[in-house]
Amino acid sequence: MAGSRARWINVPLARVAMLCAVMLFVLLAHITLVQSFGSRVLDADPRNERTLILRYAHPRGDIRTYDGTTIATSRPTTGGPYRYQRVYPFGERYAAVTGHVSLRRATGVEQAQEAVLTGDDPRVKVRSMVSAGSGAGAHVRLTIRDRVQRAAHDGLAAAGVPGAAVAIHPATGAVLALASHPTYDPNALATFDRLRLALTSRRLRESPDRPLLNRALNRLYPLGATFKLVTAAAALASGEYTPTALVDAPPRLRLPGSSAYVRDTGCGSAHPTLVYAFQSPCDTAFAGIGLRLGHDLLRDQAEAFGFNAGVLRIPLAATGSRYPVTADRSQTALAAIGRYETLATPLMVAMLSAAVANDGVLMRPYLVEDVRLPDRSVVSRAAPAPYRTVMSPALARYLAAMMATTPPPRRHPVGGPASARR
Repeated sequence: MAGSRARWINVPLARVAMLCAVMLFVLLAHITLVQSFGSRVLDADPRNERTLILRYAHPRGDIRTYDGTTIATSRPTTGGPYRYQRVYPFGERYAAVTGHVSLRRATGVEQAQEAVLTGDDPRVKVRSMVSAGSGAGAHVRLTIRDRVQRAAHDGLAAAGVPGAAVAIHPATGAVLALASHPTYDPNALATFDRLRLALTSRRLRESPDRPLLNRALNRLYPLGATFKLVTAAAALASGEYTPTALVDAPPRLRLPGSSAYVRDTGCGSAHPTLVYAFQSPCDTAFAGIGLRLGHDLLRDQAEAFGFNAGVLRIPLAATGSRYPVTADRSQTALAAIGRYETLATPLMVAMLSAAVANDGVLMRPYLVEDVRLPDRSVVSRAAPAPYRTVMSPALARYLAAMMATTPPPRRHPVGGPASARR
């Protein structure tokens, strides 16, 4: 009797034990899944305080200009859970380059070189531990020249209108300056005050001036007369034109299949030379050249410069510049003078001139010169490399001479300036 009662009592206990075993198995399986597959997601979650504390437990490497000016560094804090805070000594001047590191995200070079700056990059980690016995972050030296960057930033600020400026060394592709206006102070986003950070982020995001937009790399602009360089290159490459060849520049040019016209904005001659038309606002001349060359030839020349190539990383991501893939004759005439759907970033505009100055070879633009450990030993160094062969050296020299020649004095026929003619 006692044995049967014991068996009856053990049945519920056995069921409880079985349930506990199943729950323990599920718990262990969940932990295994989280550790194996979910750790990266949790580490990347901005709400993970442990990750943030680890991020600011050690100083990040400095970001410096080519000539040694420190434009981003880490300084010890006076208290709180975070031991180091990111500081940007020149604030707005370099915001388009450095970006910023905040409790929420990283942008600019701070984001593109995150692994190097924090020391997580395997090359940096091994070299750092061998030479210094620690996993310290490395310093990133950029190709930016402080004097050139200051001139670009101050010039944009003085103009007072939204815009950007990029300067490239033609022979290497090194970016000497990269500025965007309006801009922002990255120090305001490096704060550890979460309320202040939220308010500042919201203000910058909702500002109609869009200060967080890197116009030098991610804003597409209509090229207008600047695109004449591409059209002139296509004209010379076709063999149908030379710099001294006479071109038609009527007061107005009717677009094929349309009632619209392209008007001469001040060429001053009905039959100028190609070089004269290049140096003067001769829209009708270049629209006519576009019609004669045809869309395919213009598109091929534009793509040789890098249009329609997609995103270009320098290592910051630059939006791809665009030239219409298909176009009718009317659209071709407009595209030849930088209208219709012809759009480019300021970086691309700098690349156009750089290719001409380098005998027709466009070097791949790059922003990081080298990566060094605190003891100044070099982890990696940039290696300039060709990006595209845009044209022959002879054609490049023709174009360079056309660009360098002093524009001729404006000549108007009797009856007033060309823009007033009908």
